[in-house]
Amino acid sequence: MSRPRVGVLLEEGQVTVATLLGRDRLRLATLRDDDTLAARLATALGTSSGRRPRLRAALDRQRVVVKTVELPSTSSSRRRSMLAFELERHLPFPAEHAEFDSIPAPMSRQAKATLLRVLIAAAPGRLVEDARRLLAAAGARSGSLTVACHDLPALLRRRPMVRRAVWIHRHRARADILLLSRGALRLSRNVPAESETELAREFARSLALLNWADCDAVWVSGDMNVALRTAVKAGEVRARVSRPPLRPAVERMLDQLEPERRGAGLLALAVAMGHRRPALDLMPVEVRPRRLSGVHSLAAGLAALALTAGAGLLAAQDHMQNRYLRLVMEEIRKLDPEVKSVERLGSELQLQRKLLTTIQSVEAAALHPLPVLKDLTEIMPRDAWLQSLTMDRQGVELTGQADAASPLIPLLERSRWLEKVEFTAPVTRVLAQEQFRLRAGWETADRPPSGGAAEGSR
Repeated sequence: MSRPRVGVLLEEGQVTVATLLGRDRLRLATLRDDDTLAARLATALGTSSGRRPRLRAALDRQRVVVKTVELPSTSSSRRRSMLAFELERHLPFPAEHAEFDSIPAPMSRQAKATLLRVLIAAAPGRLVEDARRLLAAAGARSGSLTVACHDLPALLRRRPMVRRAVWIHRHRARADILLLSRGALRLSRNVPAESETELAREFARSLALLNWADCDAVWVSGDMNVALRTAVKAGEVRARVSRPPLRPAVERMLDQLEPERRGAGLLALAVAMGHRRPALDLMPVEVRPRRLSGVHSLAAGLAALALTAGAGLLAAQDHMQNRYLRLVMEEIRKLDPEVKSVERLGSELQLQRKLLTTIQSVEAAALHPLPVLKDLTEIMPRDAWLQSLTMDRQGVELTGQADAASPLIPLLERSRWLEKVEFTAPVTRVLAQEQFRLRAGWETADRPPSGGAAEGSR
């Protein structure tokens, strides 16, 4: 074992420490309560050497109140507050200073609709705080504080599990009586053990508390258990009276103990081997370690499984995508020469398109003077001649001489190229001719788009 398992039994006036050193090796130490208890407990636990044992602590049943309480049926969130209120009439000490815990107890189907029965264990808060302080002074810490006899079922073999069993465990001058149903705790009592006959009567009273007419097995253990088995057999019990069916390893460890130490030793061993999450835990709720419940553990396991499956699925998808990407890149590399050739053709085609557009724009914007000159030659009278002809985007400017300049305006207006013909300068006479300067705009539908200049004479 990597770390020893240790059980600490806190009794009135003494502390019993059981240390499991292996599968069937037990070391038992009994420490008297005095001023040096914390130091001797640290030595017994091994914390002074720096080791951290897996420690569980428990109180003797004599120091704890265990009762069955019935409450109105309510939600689990309000149950603890109702129990705190109900405890006032069941405890011999102030309920507001008590530390308690509870578990559901079985009841009839008819009563379940309106009532809730719970088994509750309570201890004075001062006693719980003293236990915590003692462990802290010894350099140890326990995640739980249970009732020692409630851990006894942890020592049983898992099979067979009887339907109803009563376990009587005797140690020192008292005895713990446990009533078990299929291994689960239903009630516990602590009674004086002055005589075997009195213990047999207390056994009968314990059955009556749960309305059990009888039981399937009676187990007797602890100090002077042989005489106690004889006394129980002599009573009116039809069940088989025997030693508890302990695990073989537990039997071997008990054989290592002296008979007078087996009572407290078995309790301390049960505390050491008890469940990590006891059913009745007297440790204050705010200092208990956070542990996952069965449902939470299952949910966490399913979540981890889902995350693992999701991660595997993502990894598979990533692998498939990478493989597909490699195939695509390989095909792209194969097509790369053809793509570059197409790109070159596209670039050349784009250049040709730009050149064609330029040529078309130049062609559309170019001046075509020949049709205009031909038209003017046909329109102008024979007695008129032109010194200059200028063409631009706005129109045509003509300068020349004629016998009469005024008739030129209507003649030029009939041209399919010109409109708005007017003189731009006064007409002057030079010898027998009138010198003129005319300006005409282009027809909207037929005018050439851009300008140029041409000069000629007739």
